[in-house]
Amino acid sequence: MDLYRCDDFVVNDTKLGLVQKVREHLQNLENSAFTSDRHRKRKLLENSSLNSKLLKVNGSTTALCATGLRNLGNTCFMNAILQSLSNIQQFCCYFKELPAVELRNGKTAGRRTYHTRSQGDNNVSLVEEFRKTLCALWQGSQTAFSPESLFYVVWKIMPNFRGYQQQDAHEFMRYLLDHLHLELQGGFNGVSRSVILQESSNLSASNKCCINGASTVVTAIFGGILQNEVNCLICGTESRKFDPFLDLSLDIPSQFRNKRTKNQESGPMCTLRDCLRSFTDLEELDETELYMCHKCKKKQKSTKKFWIQKLPKVLCLHLKRFHWTAYLRNKVDTYVEFPLRGLDMKCYLLEPENSGPESCLYDLVAVVVHHGSGVGSGHYTAYAAHEGRWFHFNDSTVTLTDEETVGKAKAYILFYVERQAKPGAEKL
Repeated sequence: MDLYRCDDFVVNDTKLGLVQKVREHLQNLENSAFTSDRHRKRKLLENSSLNSKLLKVNGSTTALCATGLRNLGNTCFMNAILQSLSNIQQFCCYFKELPAVELRNGKTAGRRTYHTRSQGDNNVSLVEEFRKTLCALWQGSQTAFSPESLFYVVWKIMPNFRGYQQQDAHEFMRYLLDHLHLELQGGFNGVSRSVILQESSNLSASNKCCINGASTVVTAIFGGILQNEVNCLICGTESRKFDPFLDLSLDIPSQFRNKRTKNQESGPMCTLRDCLRSFTDLEELDETELYMCHKCKKKQKSTKKFWIQKLPKVLCLHLKRFHWTAYLRNKVDTYVEFPLRGLDMKCYLLEPENSGPESCLYDLVAVVVHHGSGVGSGHYTAYAAHEGRWFHFNDSTVTLTDEETVGKAKAYILFYVERQAKPGAEKL
């Protein structure tokens, strides 16, 4: 049988051998082309990703620089809160400016190490991992950051959040702020208490509100004080007490909770002012909340009213969208209209005459939204303002958005920042 060489392969002079060899050669060429095409597409995707990080602002191109947070398994509740807090400038800057803590152990001495949930180290610092996470955001060096180390610490010190089931974003925020506050009071991982207190001393003393011990940046930024007035309807005795708060949980008034059908005329729209009014209005306590009157020496019918004795620098408002029925925890899906600028809190103050002209005005900086029907399901995202632009944070994805879109969101948690008085704005 005669053999001859044809370019790169040897072909048998039988018809069957020729067909087989040609088929193999074509397959090799196809594979080569496919590999080349795959590399080309990957390059295009990389360039597309890079271009997506560029925006045209006032005719010039600027980097998006916003960084998303990877979802580690139903951790959108955590990501939405972290992105919101990262855009509260004074709060975020405090942690970013804290001295870094180098975790050193044996072979890795001199290098920064990152915890994973498989490690058994009990010497963890929520403040340090929170600081690292905030530092990773807004640098523009990556499209998404994995908060693996922070989540590990959350598992260690907050047992309620272990596992991968969906959690309540508001509950997580409260646990996070409380634990940051407690850890900052005692120093952490080698950073002395004196350093922490020195950093805290940079905050105005008039803005401090002590909750569970000494003041920290948490109470200095989010801390306010409520005055709770209870009046006995039998003898008229009045009881007052002051309650510190980090956020206010507001009911959505029952008259706005009914779902409307398509054919039903739309009624009045619920506003944030309706929720605030419902929270602060005088109410008569029901039979299950009878007040122990010290003068009558027994439980009596009474009325209750809240006043705000001191407003915080950052006003956090939680809309109570989840409520228990006989067996289920249902969601109130009512849209609540809220202002993006100029939320005036003066009428809720105990002594409004002692406040300055601008001290009661608040501007929106972040909104957490729950998408879905139940607290144990659904998805959390956040809108936040950064350097005059609004962004939508959906785990790893960050997109530029506008005020109109933000205003249409069915808010779950709202973060308002106290408006700074302009120089020369004081009354003469």
